Amino acid sequence: MNKVAKALINKRFYILIALGIGVYLTVSMLHISLWYVVGAGVLLGVIFGKVFCRWVCPMGLIMELLMSFSPDTKVQQMYQYHKIGCPIAWISGWLNRMSLFHINLKTDSCKSCGLCDKKCYIVAMEPTKYSLYKPDKINPGNSYTCSKCLQCVAACPNGSLKYKVRK
Repeated sequence: MNKVAKALINKRFYILIALGIGVYLTVSMLHISLWYVVGAGVLLGVIFGKVFCRWVCPMGLIMELLMSFSPDTKVQQMYQYHKIGCPIAWISGWLNRMSLFHINLKTDSCKSCGLCDKKCYIVAMEPTKYSLYKPDKINPGNSYTCSKCLQCVAACPNGSLKYKVRK
């Protein structure tokens, strides 16, 4: 995996802090319409998939801070359900299946170590339904709930998982 990409993924929370606070300040201090934020979120969804929640959203920042106090599965599920009222989460989640970028597995180099599944919060919530490397299960990267935190990609020791342009 590219060192720059891995460094960005490992610093995702700090990027979320900076961008989330930036979005909040931009909207509140400059009185920017929320429609522009929704439009930006949709544009990001078309290109990258559901990245807004985990990389940019001020509410996503608050939810991650709450999750850090208790890494319990119920708290992770609460993080998922806060998105019920968010139009950006709805639209970009729907766009996960057709966005320009997606999480792709190179099956010929995968060692089936399972480290990607251990890092994926979607697999943690529904392990009987989702897996990044098991062919008989659904790829969580294409699911509505995947917020492209890319922890799975960073965890892959031999670079079998990539976040790249869809063919």
